[in-house]
Amino acid sequence: MHHKMAVWPGNPYPLGATWNGEGVNFALFSEHASMVELCLFDKRGRAEIQRIPLAWQTDQVWHCYLPEARPGLLYGYRVHGPYNPKKGQRFNPKKLLLDPYAKAMSGQLRWHDALFGYRVGSPLDDLSRDRRSSAPYMPKCQVIDSAFTWGDDRPPRTSWHDTIIYELHVKGFTCLHPRIPKELRGTYAGLSSAPAIDYLKRLGITAVELMPVHAFVDERNLVEKGLSNYWGYNSIGFFVPESRYSALDQIREFKTMVKILHSAGIEVILDVVYNHTAEGNHLGPTLCFRGIDNLAYYQLMPDEKRYYMDFTGCGNSLNMRHPRVLQLIMDSLRYWVLEMHVDGFRFDLASALARELHAVDRLGAFLDIIHQDPILSQVKLIAEPWDIEEGGYQVGNFPVGWTEWNGKYRDTLRAYWKGEGGVIGELAHRLTGSSDLYEHGGRLPYASINFITCHDGFTLHDLVRYNQKHNEANQENNQDGENNNRSWNCGAEGPSTDPQVKALRNRQKRNFLASLFLSQGVPMLMAGDELGQSKQGNNNTYCQDNRLSWLDWGLDSEQQELLDFVRTLIGLRKEHPVFRRRHFFQGRLIKGVGIKDIIWLTPAGTEMTDGEWQHDFALCLGLFLAGDALDEDDERGQPIRDSNFLLLINAHHEPIPFTIPDMVKVKSWRVLLDTAKPDVKGKGKYIWATKDCYPLQDHSLVLLRKSTGRETDNHAG
Repeated sequence: MHHKMAVWPGNPYPLGATWNGEGVNFALFSEHASMVELCLFDKRGRAEIQRIPLAWQTDQVWHCYLPEARPGLLYGYRVHGPYNPKKGQRFNPKKLLLDPYAKAMSGQLRWHDALFGYRVGSPLDDLSRDRRSSAPYMPKCQVIDSAFTWGDDRPPRTSWHDTIIYELHVKGFTCLHPRIPKELRGTYAGLSSAPAIDYLKRLGITAVELMPVHAFVDERNLVEKGLSNYWGYNSIGFFVPESRYSALDQIREFKTMVKILHSAGIEVILDVVYNHTAEGNHLGPTLCFRGIDNLAYYQLMPDEKRYYMDFTGCGNSLNMRHPRVLQLIMDSLRYWVLEMHVDGFRFDLASALARELHAVDRLGAFLDIIHQDPILSQVKLIAEPWDIEEGGYQVGNFPVGWTEWNGKYRDTLRAYWKGEGGVIGELAHRLTGSSDLYEHGGRLPYASINFITCHDGFTLHDLVRYNQKHNEANQENNQDGENNNRSWNCGAEGPSTDPQVKALRNRQKRNFLASLFLSQGVPMLMAGDELGQSKQGNNNTYCQDNRLSWLDWGLDSEQQELLDFVRTLIGLRKEHPVFRRRHFFQGRLIKGVGIKDIIWLTPAGTEMTDGEWQHDFALCLGLFLAGDALDEDDERGQPIRDSNFLLLINAHHEPIPFTIPDMVKVKSWRVLLDTAKPDVKGKGKYIWATKDCYPLQDHSLVLLRKSTGRETDNHAG
């Protein structure tokens, strides 16, 4: 027999289960419930040891205080009320529900028909209530003690123009790393282990963007196929670090990881999914919000409340018009900043969050609230500026203070290096920070998060290896995933032993990476691209928790060469402020220097005319960057000066001799990069005289730096 705990009224604030050093306060919002029961469980989470009706309700918050409760206690809720799906009411007290404000969870969800609020397979489908308890199959919420010794932890606060983002998966990055201790592989502790930190620092990135770490569940259809939700875009706990990535204690381990990354000068950005939950559509399980207050938490179809509005393709959309839902999201975001010390967020399908009724509203309540929040307005905010519904593609339309994954950058760079004509005008915008998208709204070049690849789609290695997706392993008959990849296999589909094909693919990878790190804006590199990792042509590995997705750290000489090349590029970017300008180019003469800050050149060495931008066949151009005309000041108000650079790019299938013009007033140039010659990278061994034509190879990029004049001529033959 378990001792029955004493129960006091407690307080309606804060929501969730809060340990105050003496006891635990419980508070749960439900607008339409008729009764709420708090269920306490034994240490293993198997037996329900006490059920406490919450007799106190204040402003739609049900609450109590347990003076004898301690951290570690496992709990859940049962919520009573009408069950009428047609009217949007889905209360079912037989279903154990997770606390939306839970800070930790114990155990994993086990799929069973009892998890559903309706009788699965009944003739009326979701209209008849299921009367089995779901408690045996549910994870349990856990009361925590939030105490942690942060010491002198400080956020690195890397300015946006100096930021270099590295998108990674906590498990995939660490689980095959030979130098990370076995018991720490796949975990937060593994990501903050010495070998991982050493690698990240040597690579030169300034921020890790972690794929979802909010507690999530694997969809039933995946589990039945022997697969799982590897990516984690199926959240159910907005305050809970996913326990499958922890070796021991999910919260302390996460905080320790952040602290160690900070001490290495690396920021932590979380990929967050607030646009939908793991409860899915009207036939989904009842795990949390649906059973607590379906009408309040979700956007329902106005004329048929049995069904859900779905802007995400995941079955439901959170109701951003309800103040308690907005509060939940804001409380979650602030918790991760204040309690977990993270440095920013990337919002999955952010357009869905800005939808007030149907249209995406630039001044939606969600964006307004974040803009005025004293905590959240100061961290890094990244939007994925689209969702799946009409009007959802909002690249360039988020307000000041936000940056965006620039999908147009990805598409344009892929089209250009594939050799498509008619894109050089757009390419010029993308390389220079996309002023056409961001300047009119008062934003700066850093608003553009530039990327060639991300978790969703081909890896860089596969982008130059496959024309078609090969997603058979997902068991969906290759129907899933994006069909329009703008990829080019360089002459053979899949692996090839042809030396010419292999050489061209390696050159194309260098072209993409050099373009990325030499563009204005903020570069984002997907983990593994610098290692030449392949997913065998699968462009949708969301369900592949295996070697197809995990990083393989056994590098051959080709992969090591690529890694060295990326380190060189990042080093170049960090060394030269002209590649990470704080303001857009003006394209005009800069006072006191007598030269334009940027000049676009034809291969004949002449300045591009308006008409020449329209040429469909044009695939080659040059870009003069005047480092001595930066016209910017550093943090102390001192003028920033840099070298002058010439960037030459040729996506044509034939070499093009590029005339180096006299107009840029440089007598000789140092060759820093030539992607056609992998041995030329960053050191600038070769000098090129202005009077010569540079032999720009097919499918190549060259970076020249103004020579100081002290070097001796040494032509790159």
